[in-house]
Amino acid sequence: MKRNVFLENGKEFDLSDFMEFGKEEREILGSEIPIMVYRLMEFSLREEIISECGKEKQIEIFREAGRRAGTYIAQHMLDLSLPFNEFIAQLQARIEEMKMGILRVEAQDGKAKKLILTVSEDADCSGIPLLGETVCNYDEGLIAGILSAYSNVACQAVEVDCWGTGSRVCRFRVEALEKEGWQADGE
Repeated sequence: MKRNVFLENGKEFDLSDFMEFGKEEREILGSEIPIMVYRLMEFSLREEIISECGKEKQIEIFREAGRRAGTYIAQHMLDLSLPFNEFIAQLQARIEEMKMGILRVEAQDGKAKKLILTVSEDADCSGIPLLGETVCNYDEGLIAGILSAYSNVACQAVEVDCWGTGSRVCRFRVEALEKEGWQADGE
């Protein structure tokens, strides 16, 4: 590639730089795309990474990409100062507003710093064939990133049920990896 003098001494771009969007950039088509387009990108990337790097690396890459996106969402689209239950209510509304799915808290153990979350109508997998495995690795990272940014405590989310395993919701076991710092309401 030829040297471009306009790019010399330019800044390194990060996720935030690509999230800026004004109506004038997509004046006719707007800000939404069909799930089919999203899945074309996600599952073709998944297949290519598996082909080039193996399944474990694909899972790792998707989780880390999800964590990066979750951190971005938490820092730029959510009020991190809210009490826990209000934060979760805000998160539920934002996830549904972005048409990513319908998030619900199925169980909460504040003392153990654990949650069970479900996502129905998940953009990643609702309606996919029975695969015998969970596929929402990106969502695992996304949830972990959001809750880690909120709590300032490293969190992990693991999908235990998925359309890929025959379930009609995605179910995630979430826990704080450090037990100090994460405060759920009522503690």
